[in-house]
Amino acid sequence: MFRESPILRWRGYNDRYKLKGYKCRVCKKVYFEKKGLCPCGSIEFDEIELSGKGKIAAFTQIHGAPEAFESKAPYCVAVIDLAEGARIEAQVVDCKYSDLKIGTDVEAVFRKFYSSGEKGAIHYGTKFVPKF
Repeated sequence: MFRESPILRWRGYNDRYKLKGYKCRVCKKVYFEKKGLCPCGSIEFDEIELSGKGKIAAFTQIHGAPEAFESKAPYCVAVIDLAEGARIEAQVVDCKYSDLKIGTDVEAVFRKFYSSGEKGAIHYGTKFVPKF
């Protein structure tokens, strides 16, 4: 999902920086967040790596950003249907609100979320960019 670089190899650490999902062993439905119980009744899931490719199902524009986030308001967030079937909510970057449409193809990117603490520890995570 992310471009590999020897300098940025830490981005590939499974426990923190990969887009993971959970697939029900019975009905094969995929979720972004782990479920305790699938609607089919199963409690057994396999962890899978998600491709990060998807389509916008819904979107909006946020005008009041939380103080900790360095994104300048307004910014876009969307509900994204991933190729594997999971649904995720995330910020959409590198675009204008007026450019977005339901059904727009998007792809996951690794970006800065915010800085915290006296030393300015940087917190990273997954955002999405449109593929026009």
